[in-house]
Amino acid sequence: MNALETIHLEKRFGGIVPTSDVNLVVREGARHALIGPNGAGKTTLINLLTGVLKPSKGRIKLGGEDITVLKPHQRVARGISRTFQINQVFGELSPLESIVFAIGEREHLGTRFWRGFGSDDAIVAEAVAIAKQFGLSDVLTAQTASLPYGKQRQLEIALAIAGKPRVLLLDEPAAGVPEAERHEILEIVAALPQDVTVLLIEHDMDIVFGFADRISVLVEGKLFVEGEPKEIENDPRVRAVYLGERADG
Repeated sequence: MNALETIHLEKRFGGIVPTSDVNLVVREGARHALIGPNGAGKTTLINLLTGVLKPSKGRIKLGGEDITVLKPHQRVARGISRTFQINQVFGELSPLESIVFAIGEREHLGTRFWRGFGSDDAIVAEAVAIAKQFGLSDVLTAQTASLPYGKQRQLEIALAIAGKPRVLLLDEPAAGVPEAERHEILEIVAALPQDVTVLLIEHDMDIVFGFADRISVLVEGKLFVEGEPKEIENDPRVRAVYLGERADG
């Protein structure tokens, strides 16, 4: 079954077409990577998938349901979640408070629940378990703004998973993370729950080839080539796009 699908998806800004006739299929349970050079249209495509932008034409399906006209929060409610290139975390809260808040949002408990933070043992226990899963146990009650950048990235992924998404869009999870902290991000990404379909947008080829079971290459807003990691790694057309090599070898 297809977890996520686009059909002739296109976005125009006047004469500029950052996304053109994209037919992307992400299978249920897949570890799918979307790569491409700068300016390829990856961010525009993710914004279309999440409802931040409205397509000029084409359709988007989530688990077979047409979500093309749904607003971002409606898509989240149906099980699509994302992380961002720049951290989107609550700096004044602790990781524990942040994850509890995310669970409360998932369960539609509202502000009354938040005022009684800590009163629901099951939710707090779930939050602690998620924090442990994402390597945050040692900073559970620290203020998020004081955490190393790598830890903040881990927390952002934890918050996305706390919403129990069917499809998770990871937008460059290691962006801006110092080299010394990157191995933790790699481990987190590799250990994401198998029942969550993941679409990874990433420049770092070590992460891509160590994680993905299928890769789509986007160039100038169009799907350029797709295949398994070995196919993509050895494709002379991909090397030409990334390295400036001649496509004929």
